[in-house]
Amino acid sequence: MSDDEIRVTLPNGDVLTLPRGATAGDVAASIGPGLAKAALAAVVDGETVDLMTPIESDASVRILTERDPESLSVLRHSAAHVLATAVREVRPGAGIGFGPAIEDGFYYDFDVEAPFTPEDLETFEQKVAEVVAADQRFERRRVDKAEARVLFADDPLKLERLEEFDDDEVITVYRNGPFLDLCRGPHVPSTGRIKHLKLLSAAGAYWRGDEKRQMLQRIYGTAFHKKDDLEEHLRRLEEARKRDHRRLGRELDLFSTDERVGPGFILWHPRGALVRMEIENYERELVLRHGYDIVYTPHVMSERIFEISGHLENFVENMFGAMEVEGARFRLKPMNCPGHIAVYQSDQRSYRDLPIRLAEFGTVYRYERSGVLHGMLRVRGFTQDDAHVFCTPQQAPNEVERLLDLVDEMLGTFGYPYTIELATKPEKALGSDDEWLNAERLLADVLDARQIPFEYDHGGGAFYGPKLDFKLIDAIGRKWQGPTVQLDFNLPERFDIQYVGEDNHTHRPVMLHRVLVGSMERFVGGLIEHYAGAFPTWLAPEQVRLLPVSEQWTESAEELRGQLEAAGVRAHVEARETLGYRIREAETLKIPFMGVVGEREADDGTVALRRRGAGKKQEVMPRERLVALVAEEIRTRALD
Repeated sequence: MSDDEIRVTLPNGDVLTLPRGATAGDVAASIGPGLAKAALAAVVDGETVDLMTPIESDASVRILTERDPESLSVLRHSAAHVLATAVREVRPGAGIGFGPAIEDGFYYDFDVEAPFTPEDLETFEQKVAEVVAADQRFERRRVDKAEARVLFADDPLKLERLEEFDDDEVITVYRNGPFLDLCRGPHVPSTGRIKHLKLLSAAGAYWRGDEKRQMLQRIYGTAFHKKDDLEEHLRRLEEARKRDHRRLGRELDLFSTDERVGPGFILWHPRGALVRMEIENYERELVLRHGYDIVYTPHVMSERIFEISGHLENFVENMFGAMEVEGARFRLKPMNCPGHIAVYQSDQRSYRDLPIRLAEFGTVYRYERSGVLHGMLRVRGFTQDDAHVFCTPQQAPNEVERLLDLVDEMLGTFGYPYTIELATKPEKALGSDDEWLNAERLLADVLDARQIPFEYDHGGGAFYGPKLDFKLIDAIGRKWQGPTVQLDFNLPERFDIQYVGEDNHTHRPVMLHRVLVGSMERFVGGLIEHYAGAFPTWLAPEQVRLLPVSEQWTESAEELRGQLEAAGVRAHVEARETLGYRIREAETLKIPFMGVVGEREADDGTVALRRRGAGKKQEVMPRERLVALVAEEIRTRALD
């Protein structure tokens, strides 16, 4: 083989000899015309590239078609360029920011004078269809920094990005039709390959995510290879809109926010507070049964404790500012662990005392930028069901196993399937590499011993230790952050936590951090969407609504309410307005049971029962049976 040739190894082991500088598209053509036509991009030595990328040395190459999951991000990145092309044709003066593919689609940021309207999106979508129909080729070109400055001389956002490149760094630009962008790629061969694209929404976004910079207008969209996949995605988005906890929170009178209180702080209304109370009561019973002790720690603590913990060093950008009290500095606590450590250290501990398991519903405060706040899901003040286990190194594997059992029981109660990720050492972390590797290995070994599948989240650990993240899967297939189990060798060292061993010498315990629901606000917000507001009976703020046919049967309905409340059921009698209006209101509030009481029911000691979701169907039954039925659903925490 000459120096002008390269060897390309295919996934099946076959080796092709091609001229040096041949493109990934040439590789596809060498394999066959069918593949060349279907090819969208390629993976060269593990890196996804477009088909026009030259291959300068021996390499392993895999051609991507729409059958390969990796090709979807290439399609969506290309769709972002199609969107930018359309916007620039309609708004020639629009500044161009970034346009990446994201998990479920893509976005592109534009610097314009006024926010985009729904009518603007319709106009852009029509222009997008024209760009796709034109089947413009994506053309890739390498340029140096000086040439790039000339090409983007009228675009200050791109010029700012250019200044971050080294003078000798490879810079690529892509052109499709009239649109030129500074971009690494990769892209599909032409715009005509992007047939199933939909623009979804527009929102404000700070340039480079910096709230001190100008506000840009971000357009979100999505794209799929197949029409059926796009339609299914749009159906799921519509279902998600119906389940939006912010809308349902208003309709069901569960919570609100108030600008006078401040952004990111939740006001729990009585109905929402009942849901939270039931969750807390259940979890309190659960953790006591699993061997925990309940503690309470202050909301505000001396800054000194956060210096020791490392929060001021590693987490200060997420903490609220210090307050001066009698010459000393105090902080709102961002986490509960320092307080639990102080409880542990309030007395000398022996190996006979361990493990010690401390649990708290502790409210913490973290500074989140206003742009990322989102209903109950992203807030600045929230209550964690926080717990910390102090144990010997020998006890740690068993304690992790106990936590796996605890998490499984809790999530099963709410009807959540889940997956597990093992998050490893982040770039900014405390402790040595060996400590981290040992901690990561311990968590992995416990999961492997139980044959529990998991994936690695490389670099996703907390700054003080690796963790297991449990991802909840809701009713429409979305994943939510749920429980975490974190193994920590660092805080025991920083706080000099000790116990006296069997040898009468002091030793360092292992510390496990864990939450089950995590943030109570986020968990309830997620539950609202998971159940679409139709809480299981045990969680429902109002479990039975009694509806007398007319006012003369109100006394009989009140008697039944008393029977229900004596059995621990939350019941309410509603006699105002017409019966039809009251039934519709109970349906809107998603109350699990409606009991209609008229002359016959009052005389016979019965009730006409309507179940949520059963339409007009009703069943006449003895009142004692209704009481027993609802009480049993509550006792067993039955899921609908």
